[in-house]
Amino acid sequence: MIVPFDDDALARASALLASGRLVAFPTETVYGLGARADDASAVRRIYEAKGRPAENPSIVHTRDAASAFALALDVPPLARALAARFWPGPLTLVLTVRPGAVANEVTAGGPTIALRVPAHPVALALLDRVKLPIAAPSANRSTTISPTTAEHVHKSLGDRVDLVVDGGATGFGIESTIVDVTTSPARVLRRGSVTLEALRAIDETIVDAGGNVVGHGELARAPGTQARHYAPRTPLELLSRTDIERALAADSKRTGLLSRSFDDSRAGKTLRLPDDPIAYASGLYAALHALDDAGLDRLLVEAVPESAAWDAVRDRLTRASRPA
Repeated sequence: MIVPFDDDALARASALLASGRLVAFPTETVYGLGARADDASAVRRIYEAKGRPAENPSIVHTRDAASAFALALDVPPLARALAARFWPGPLTLVLTVRPGAVANEVTAGGPTIALRVPAHPVALALLDRVKLPIAAPSANRSTTISPTTAEHVHKSLGDRVDLVVDGGATGFGIESTIVDVTTSPARVLRRGSVTLEALRAIDETIVDAGGNVVGHGELARAPGTQARHYAPRTPLELLSRTDIERALAADSKRTGLLSRSFDDSRAGKTLRLPDDPIAYASGLYAALHALDDAGLDRLLVEAVPESAAWDAVRDRLTRASRPA
């Protein structure tokens, strides 16, 4: 059930979370599927609803940095510096988990925990009300397109969710940047809205490992590192403009096009996103949802520039285009 955010929705969602049920809610990145992180059965409901592999850990959301760091065994100075700069916001920090702080299912049985303080007012209000750490991966079936609206959540998960709190479309549109601060130097495990350049303004030694792929059955240190992820049901090809034009000339029937620099009337359905990495990211998943719902046979997506500003978008499109 989808309900608009108000005081009644806040009270209802908080009560459901406290009792171990599932609530989907907006963050500034995408909608999350939340359950209390200290309850193993509640966390297992997330994995069952999403069809999520047990070896894939979930990000834990808290209302402030103090609440987040209370779940960690050790908090290095870099973690505090990054939190001071980017929290609340679209940055996740991987730290050594404090034994017993959360259910083992949250960390996939591993030694680390992924922590974030979201910036969205609905998420913060809910976390402040429930006063519990909330495990909340994206509110969609595993490996599929992440949700940026309440309707996307309902389309993907249906009645597997006890409540969807509608806070409107999300802003950033792609998932948080994940930085592992348990290693030296610290490593970016997933690219996102907080860029490597911004992170290196805090510590110039941080390295980018965000393009790494976790093998099937391998314990992931962070979510979003599988080879295929963020993918529509419709086969997606990531191509240059020249290759797209050739493909459309050969067969344009039931073909969808997502571009940033041109339109082509030969495609069955065309959507165009801005030629700006921030604006493109904000609209990417909504565009993929719309194309995926159009009953097409294939989706052609214009490749984005090979520059650092486009790293997060290019990562999502690359994973979405890999075969199942």
